[in-house]
Amino acid sequence: MAEYHVRLRELPEGERPRERLRKYGAGALSNAELMAIILRVGVAGENVVTLATRLLRDFQGLGGVVNASFAQLEATHGLGEAKAAQLHAALELRSSPGKSSA
Repeated sequence: MAEYHVRLRELPEGERPRERLRKYGAGALSNAELMAIILRVGVAGENVVTLATRLLRDFQGLGGVVNASFAQLEATHGLGEAKAAQLHAALELRSSPGKSSA
């Protein structure tokens, strides 16, 4: 028997990360929910919040994801080149305040 996995669009709007971000601000969301917004979609059998939760668990938290190499992220199930690049870019924005805007 196949397992059923809830897709985010099947959740009530008040439980979806993007809508919660808009209504309550980033402080009301977990790191997994914020990461899910960056990643946008999950993979077969795993919604994006579950994917983000697994990444945080496998890399021992946000610091581990930040310090992971591009190759490590890209080799992770559910992340390819595009999602690894999205994560690296988004996390670099926060961790590098001294970079020029050009």
